[in-house]
Amino acid sequence: MEPALSMAYDDIDLNDRRFAPSVMRNREPILDFLKTVLIEPGSVLEVGSGTGEHGAWFAPRLPHLTWQPTEFDPDMHKSITAWAADAGAENIVPPQTLDVLDKTWLPAEGLDDLVAIFSSCVVHITPWAVTEALFRGAGKYLPTGGSLILYGPFIIDGEPTAPSNADFDAWLRSQDPDWGIRDLNDVTELGEDCGLTRETVAQMPANNLSLVFRRI
Repeated sequence: MEPALSMAYDDIDLNDRRFAPSVMRNREPILDFLKTVLIEPGSVLEVGSGTGEHGAWFAPRLPHLTWQPTEFDPDMHKSITAWAADAGAENIVPPQTLDVLDKTWLPAEGLDDLVAIFSSCVVHITPWAVTEALFRGAGKYLPTGGSLILYGPFIIDGEPTAPSNADFDAWLRSQDPDWGIRDLNDVTELGEDCGLTRETVAQMPANNLSLVFRRI
């Protein structure tokens, strides 16, 4: 595994940090949820780390874990690294570029102690093929008993959980017709096809859900 980012913190420019407004609103409830799921020590692969704010908040508060951030857009890596430096987190390793559509996930290849894959607010702002690839990768790389943890808005039985989610779904599809809030039934069926059983559906603030799929 790569050396911890803390070994090079003196070289990091904190001005490289980018900000996602929703993180400040959701990081506490997501952390509280993760504490109930991520009990065993090991590595967590974050898919779609974005600005890096989530990992920098979670990692030092989950010291029994090693946090591996990944982001499809390499331009975000400076922000991810800067947030880790700002947090002084010693259990975050350098970010890597990960395209879940690739047949081989290089970060996961190096995580022999992988216990979970975490992805926040990704499946609704990417094409359905990305969600399919995310589940396939989880089925491939997670050990038996490992968890795929998703956070974000979902539709239940074809119905948005709130009018605001219906409006958000319409806006997403206006930006890209391949985007949109996914139906819980569809992702559950996809999980089963990939050897993952849905274990938990937890209500979160702002009409979001946290989902846990267990590798069987």
